[in-house]
Amino acid sequence: MAERLVGHVEALWRYPLKSMQGERPVQVDVTPGGICGDRAYALWDHATQRVASAKNPLIWQALLGYRARYGSPPQPGEPLPALAIAPEQPSAGAPAAAPLLSSDPGIDAALSRLLGRQVSLLHQAPAGASLDQYWPDVPERDFQNVVNELPLPEGTFFDACPIHALTTATLERLRQLEPQLDFAVERFRPNLLIRPCGPGEGFVEQEWIGADLRLGRGALLRVDGDCPRCVVTTLAQGGLPQEIEILRATARHNKVVAGVRLSVLEPGAVAVGDPVLLS
Repeated sequence: MAERLVGHVEALWRYPLKSMQGERPVQVDVTPGGICGDRAYALWDHATQRVASAKNPLIWQALLGYRARYGSPPQPGEPLPALAIAPEQPSAGAPAAAPLLSSDPGIDAALSRLLGRQVSLLHQAPAGASLDQYWPDVPERDFQNVVNELPLPEGTFFDACPIHALTTATLERLRQLEPQLDFAVERFRPNLLIRPCGPGEGFVEQEWIGADLRLGRGALLRVDGDCPRCVVTTLAQGGLPQEIEILRATARHNKVVAGVRLSVLEPGAVAVGDPVLLS
């Protein structure tokens, strides 16, 4: 099938521990289950018997204030490397604390003290795992100011899909429409940021739904559908302030969608700068 160039990989992200800040590698390995090491760990909340997620900021907004990093890059088919967990921005004037290590036998107790709730660090999703998600006051949505349960894809810590992609064109369009707001890419937590080539403007990735994307000479991904946004885009994180208008603007201008969801057809390596081919 003919392929045409639609852009290049601008940046890559991997989030080792669900809802914490992640890593921005220059290359990743895409496996049949997604980017190797992405959302490989999560916290289990003993009180609710659910996965901890900043989608319910009423309890878990603090997770976004921490960053989880692998001690070495994860490799397909190999055991996961240990994680180092540390505050994203240490308190002013306070000495930097030693990171918590997932290999420490006392990691569950340490994380429980840190977060004020009894949690366990998991690297395998329990059967039937779910999380709580809070829907804030966004007039364009049918439901607001409610918390409901979101079942996770079986055996994973993903919300809905193994890979999420966003284009620079979408961010630029939102900035044009609402220039007073900071549509920082980090708010949207994508795995792939793609810079379109040619005349592509606006929410161009939604035009790719149903097609396949070849990244470099490696992974082949299916664009399954668009990606509705949630409260996480509005939360303070990585130096960005809390801003509910980010989600409201996305709702006003694109039915609360920014980005697309993808699944893996063929695994392979992907690097920053790789061409993105549409077929």
